[in-house]
Amino acid sequence: MQIANLGFPRIGRQRELKFAQEKYWRGEISQAELKLVAKELRRTHWEWQAQAGVSLLPVGDFAFYDQVLTLSATLNAIPLRHRNEGIDANKVDLDTLFRVARGRAPSGKDAPAGEMTKYFNTNYHYIVPELTVDQEFSLAYEQFFEEVEEAKALGYAAKPVLLGPVSYLFLSKAVGSDFDKLSLLPKLIKTYAELLARFSEQGVEWVQLEEPILALELEADWQAAITSTYEALKDAPVNVLLASYYGTIAHHQALVSSLPVAGLHLDLVTAPEQLSEFAANLQPEQVLSLGVINGRNVWAADIDLIAERIGSVVNDLQGRVWIAPSCSLLHSPVDLDVETELAPALKQQLSFAKQKLTELTQLKALLSTPKSSSDKAEIDAIVATCVARRDAREASADKQVIDRVVALNSDDYERDTQFVNRQSVQQQKYQLPLLPTTTIGSFPQTPAIRGLRSRWRKGEISEDFYNDQLRQVTRDTVERQLKLGIDVLVHGEAERNDMVEYFGEQLQGFAFTQFGWVQSYGSRCVKPPLIYGDVSRPTPMTVEWAEYAQSLTDKPVKGMLTGPVTILHWSFAREDISREQIATQIGLAIRDEVVDLQNAGIGIIQIDEPAFREGLPLKKSDWDAYLKWAVDAFKLSAAGVTDETQIHTHMCYSEFNETIAAIAAMDADVITIETSRSRMELLSAFEDFEYPNEIGPGVYDIHSPNTPTVDEIVELIEKAADKIAVRQLWVNPDCGLKTRTWDEVEPALKNLVQATKVLRRRLG
Repeated sequence: MQIANLGFPRIGRQRELKFAQEKYWRGEISQAELKLVAKELRRTHWEWQAQAGVSLLPVGDFAFYDQVLTLSATLNAIPLRHRNEGIDANKVDLDTLFRVARGRAPSGKDAPAGEMTKYFNTNYHYIVPELTVDQEFSLAYEQFFEEVEEAKALGYAAKPVLLGPVSYLFLSKAVGSDFDKLSLLPKLIKTYAELLARFSEQGVEWVQLEEPILALELEADWQAAITSTYEALKDAPVNVLLASYYGTIAHHQALVSSLPVAGLHLDLVTAPEQLSEFAANLQPEQVLSLGVINGRNVWAADIDLIAERIGSVVNDLQGRVWIAPSCSLLHSPVDLDVETELAPALKQQLSFAKQKLTELTQLKALLSTPKSSSDKAEIDAIVATCVARRDAREASADKQVIDRVVALNSDDYERDTQFVNRQSVQQQKYQLPLLPTTTIGSFPQTPAIRGLRSRWRKGEISEDFYNDQLRQVTRDTVERQLKLGIDVLVHGEAERNDMVEYFGEQLQGFAFTQFGWVQSYGSRCVKPPLIYGDVSRPTPMTVEWAEYAQSLTDKPVKGMLTGPVTILHWSFAREDISREQIATQIGLAIRDEVVDLQNAGIGIIQIDEPAFREGLPLKKSDWDAYLKWAVDAFKLSAAGVTDETQIHTHMCYSEFNETIAAIAAMDADVITIETSRSRMELLSAFEDFEYPNEIGPGVYDIHSPNTPTVDEIVELIEKAADKIAVRQLWVNPDCGLKTRTWDEVEPALKNLVQATKVLRRRLG
């Protein structure tokens, strides 16, 4: 039996990669210094994996921005606007990748960044490959090969891991003209064959090709593409491990079991039931990799129960079994060992990426025949620890929360009247102009604000002094918006560290880590809270700050909340009750806050749900059940207010076409969405569906440092007006402005307001 791993987090346990990236972008370190940090991180992570018994170390899981973008660079699939110029036009280097990700031309001028969206049903964002009808592929970027040599020099056997060709095409975007992306597959397969041959020349024996689209319900042409691809690659001079994850692939069992690959990886955390069918149809000599440790959560595995579940398959396959995490550990924090402030009772329930490797070592011990009394004692200790953890989880429950959920009825989920009636009441109350302007919530979290928060947390300044300073920041933020001419203001969220953590810190049932960071995109990392118990809201969370901001102006100031579905998805949630139950508990807690905000005079309240879509099961046939409880959780949070109170929600970096009916069912008075990178393409879903409520399509890409011009914003609003009635439209940035500087934000918002004035005059 072999211990395997699909991939490891690259950020470092102290986010070393993030800080090095940002220093490089600011010109504070050289590229060589950035690469040195990366090399040291890889060395450390490979060492940990080798110590845990991983014999084939994943290579290619490391990325300076995004592994899909790294693959695009390797395949020479780089947009022309980001390519080097002149004789270096076909040279792809690290700076090329950063230009794609951050929106730069080789000249240093602005160029639209590559579109970014979420990777399947995760909160990880990838850069969407852009492919043209005449796209050519070639091996143009050496990072994969360099890292194989790097691993070899350290004495390790490398297993390159990369997205398979069919999933790569599926995740890509056709540009320039509308064409069938599968028409590019023959050329892409040829380049993959060259890639595998290069790996073989380096002495590589196994390559992991990932086809996560197998968890989807694929049309016949995509199924045929899987078959033709792996038939074409069957003579490659390496062993191919075909990996899929994030859901069951049992609906494609006949197709997958017939493929000429040397090994198959299954995600048995999301779909344990698929094991028996694939094991029964395994080809002779084919390896079966069992993904039994959850790569997407932080709770310690019940490895004694896992051993019982897979023991017969391990025995039947006689050495052709690998045991592994369900997916790459990219989605897990790096190392629990650095957490020094967690309560011991909670810490023993947890397992981060490094510890998940140890769980695999322990699982192998449980699945092996004891050879000595010390082996037997080790096994007994492992089992005793698992039993103690389960007993501790079952010991606590909040009956008041549980009873409140049970008592809910259908009226608790509905506003008093239909939107058309509410809209009339709200228009009369707020008297907003055509194309009202607003922002999504946060304003720049400056070094001064972050330093202030750090000093307060360390006890170096008093809470009174801290709050007084934040009131000054809030006043300044409101005054800047008034000067800019924004119609509906926000207080700027200077007091908040993170849109989920801030609320989790004030809710019962949540706990927090010091260093439990995971990568969201590029250098952006988040530190999800832990939901370990029943959730409730002991006291108001945002009312005081909203009241203060509203006292500074006669213009409406939005109350800003994070919605129940996003709080759930962006936390590491307990696994002993359903996600629907957790979302309902959080929905009740947010509802209490919404009502308190309304009662405090806050008439516009935004309940953000950027993670709404990422919770979708990958099989469409399973969507209805998820969408029902996700919509219900949002409606529960919003339905306690009067018609005068205007409820907004915000969503970003999602495709909306297939969930538009559910989004409409949420019945928010106003929805704001990200659309600028797609040049309003995402808005077509709202046009085709005839979305009934009001909508703010983003016109300012806040993830790029580029400042949009008045003309660019006018063009985007006009595109929006071609699709949606002007009376329904709001004007706003794509997302919150927390990560930008005031020097970037104010010129952009000034242009946004000016563009709106131009269009108001033009449209009357």
